[in-house]
Amino acid sequence: MSIVTTIPRGWNASDIGDLTGKSFLITGGTSGIGKEAALELARAGAHVTITARDAAKGAAVVAEIAKERVDFKLLDLADLASVKKFAKEFTKPVDVLILNAGVMATPFSLTKDGFELQMGTNHLGHFALTGLLREKVSERVVAVSSQMHRAARISGMSSDDLRNRSRGIGAYNPWSAYALSKLANLLFIHEFERRSSRNNWNIEAVAAHPGYAATNLISGASVQDRAGALANTLFAQSAGRGALPTLCAATYPGLYGASYIGPDGFMEMRGNPKLTRAAAIAYDQQIAAQLWSVSEELTGVNWG
Repeated sequence: MSIVTTIPRGWNASDIGDLTGKSFLITGGTSGIGKEAALELARAGAHVTITARDAAKGAAVVAEIAKERVDFKLLDLADLASVKKFAKEFTKPVDVLILNAGVMATPFSLTKDGFELQMGTNHLGHFALTGLLREKVSERVVAVSSQMHRAARISGMSSDDLRNRSRGIGAYNPWSAYALSKLANLLFIHEFERRSSRNNWNIEAVAAHPGYAATNLISGASVQDRAGALANTLFAQSAGRGALPTLCAATYPGLYGASYIGPDGFMEMRGNPKLTRAAAIAYDQQIAAQLWSVSEELTGVNWG
């Protein structure tokens, strides 16, 4: 397969090929980008498993999309016991794993395992899940990051610093914590790609970001004033449009290792998918290796 260095301008969900016989697992598929991605993948003929923290919401999405091609399973990424239970019970092979679930700019709180909520949910929960499911994934892992990763300031951080931030030790700022968790998604994908190549896992690692999309993630964050709410109304694209980079990352053939896909519009806030570049710090191999080691230690999931 030739390596793709560009994506056709105007790529849309209608450009997804026939996915009959393919299987996808999407974390957080009851609303927003995850739900829209599940809808389009099922429409293309794939079998899709979505995860949900609420059984009623999961069942409602399955009924809405396509009962014969979509199912749901309970998963709480903020609880390692839930992650391990899910991984043990998820016995079928899957072609593509999409790490989509997340929380954004939440008040300070800790997960059941003592991790800062955003880092615990957005990165550590996904790190553990992917490690436990790795041998069941045959083609690709996709992580959904954010342009907010560019606001993370971790240059020169030690392993102890990463460990402390993961545990919520020190001063807390909701947006700084979110930015770190989204940078962690990219560092994880890049290190995953290196390890996959080195260890012959034969799994492609790809990342995407939705730009500025109107999802429950945004509406769940605290809006400080009416101007912020107005900006969301005026500038945010729909969840369906926001899902396009994720769909492209999950289905477009021949992407080069650790590709990063985002919208092609102004400041990558909206538009159709294109290959893009993350902030320079996302490609720092030393920090990525440190984060991987700390993540193994904190989650107890050793990738071998």
